[in-house]
Amino acid sequence: MATSTSTNVPPSGASAAVLQSSDPIPEDAISVQGPNFDLPMTLQGFLKSYERIGFQANSFGKAIDIVNLMRKWRLSDEPVAEDESDEYTSIEIRSKTRCNIFLGYTSNLISSGLREVILHLVKHNHVAALVTTAGGIEEDFIKCLGKTYLADFNLDGATLRKRGMNRIGNLIVPNDNYCKFEDWLTPILDSMLAEQKESGNVWTPSSFIRRLGKEINNEESVYYWAYKNNIPVFCPALTDGSIGDMLYFHSFKSPGFILDIVADIRSLNELARNSKKAGMIVLGGGVCKHQIANAMLIRNGADYSVFINTGQEFDGSDSGARPDEAVSWGKIRAGAEAVKVYADATLVFPMLVAATFAQDVVGP
Repeated sequence: MATSTSTNVPPSGASAAVLQSSDPIPEDAISVQGPNFDLPMTLQGFLKSYERIGFQANSFGKAIDIVNLMRKWRLSDEPVAEDESDEYTSIEIRSKTRCNIFLGYTSNLISSGLREVILHLVKHNHVAALVTTAGGIEEDFIKCLGKTYLADFNLDGATLRKRGMNRIGNLIVPNDNYCKFEDWLTPILDSMLAEQKESGNVWTPSSFIRRLGKEINNEESVYYWAYKNNIPVFCPALTDGSIGDMLYFHSFKSPGFILDIVADIRSLNELARNSKKAGMIVLGGGVCKHQIANAMLIRNGADYSVFINTGQEFDGSDSGARPDEAVSWGKIRAGAEAVKVYADATLVFPMLVAATFAQDVVGP
């Protein structure tokens, strides 16, 4: 006759597995806690709450702390000279600041409303240098000549092509805007070529962008303010866009225009090398991210780094790489403050600026 087992006592092995005792919690451990909307809350208090929510909110909270560390070291005892006659004055002056902030961003972000956020940083001298791609330059000037419009990701490409409409995600740029850009840029290229032939001095991408910032003479332009504040703008891939198209057509009519990328890489690397402290804020990936990080290698790594992009590391791309990969290359210093926020920059960068550079403007 089989002996029946008691159903009143749980199996000892299962009980031990499920109810295993925890190690003591460290005294400095921070508990998870979200914002309490039952209580009055300021904007700064709300943004501060992200650091205890967890997941990417926690990374965003860390990004706020790192940017504020950059800002802590940003101000210099030395005034910024206003010498428009020397395009390299800004390199020399900014090498004396306590922390140079290098801001990089992909072209689509200038196409978006982040343009105005970046403009605020440049207008108020919060950054030491900008690095972007061709679209990140030309889209700023094009917006001074014509509007970019909100649309939809699902619009049919063939239909848009027939209508002369160019889609950037869920944004639309009428092709007429690029025609206006050509009409504006071509006579400037003629003048720049004549100056090059007369003086024997060739242009660099940064001096080219500085000249366009001067010519646009429009306070809605990021590069107008970069020109006014002597903030260098580096664009290693300047020909990868409409500017490249214009240079291509111009080369048939008036050949000989030269852009020297070697002088620019020297200027960017020297600015990084001579920085007492250096911080990277990079929105997106590709050229803008790698160019800044590679400049940090010249000084044995950045002191502070914030990356915001949606890329994953599993394809081996630099765009998706986590900060620790940059440490292995010497582009971020071992033990430096660094974070990657996995997010669309249009979602989180305005909040990051509101919590840091613009906190006195947006208020509590």
